[in-house]
Amino acid sequence: MSIELAETNGDRTTLQSQADGGIVAQVRLDHSDLVLRPTLERAPDVTVKPEYWTTLETGRTLLFVTAHADEFGGLEAALETDPTVREPILVDRYPDRRVYRVTLTDRALTFTASAAEVGGRLLEVTSSRDGWLAQFRFPSRDALVAFNEICRDDGISVSVEHLRVSDDGDDGVVTLTEKQQTLLAVAYEEGYFDVPRGISQDELADRLGVSKSAISQRLRRAIRELCTASLT
Repeated sequence: MSIELAETNGDRTTLQSQADGGIVAQVRLDHSDLVLRPTLERAPDVTVKPEYWTTLETGRTLLFVTAHADEFGGLEAALETDPTVREPILVDRYPDRRVYRVTLTDRALTFTASAAEVGGRLLEVTSSRDGWLAQFRFPSRDALVAFNEICRDDGISVSVEHLRVSDDGDDGVVTLTEKQQTLLAVAYEEGYFDVPRGISQDELADRLGVSKSAISQRLRRAIRELCTASLT
């Protein structure tokens, strides 16, 4: 992995730099012992997004996550029996989401340290129906290959779903969840954004098997993410 002194846009730095070039990779990772994987399997209709984690002086690693769902009973039941975490606590609640804190157990596998070891930076991570969907910026393709090898040595399956060259000032691909992507794809294909509309929110809700309020919330969040990526 090459790290060189850099001068970008006329701004000099005396530090070693990985800021120029690199690649952005969207990667799907799965293993039965990945942190919260048993919960994701038991509550597939819930979208979970880690906020941050911290390790205390006692050695306990705490993880804070935000969960988006229509109802949270199944998720909370799964958290209480998940062998990768213990002591789940509801930290905060909102109309469409809840925030939880969990303590990682010795059984829990993670992948962020492996990415950092090869120079990768985590841009976004969200749950999916078959593991975790993560977006990383790596300084080179060799770094991505090294990350894959580390994960596979740990038994973690790695599938690269999207790969592109990182542009200057680029902070990653648009951070839509899997459910938001599915909703936007169906809405676009069925003419929701046409004038006049080819499908209503009620019909989208019936098509995807969710409530109208869930459709409305997902559309708002997805459009907000797209606007943030385009206008900032």
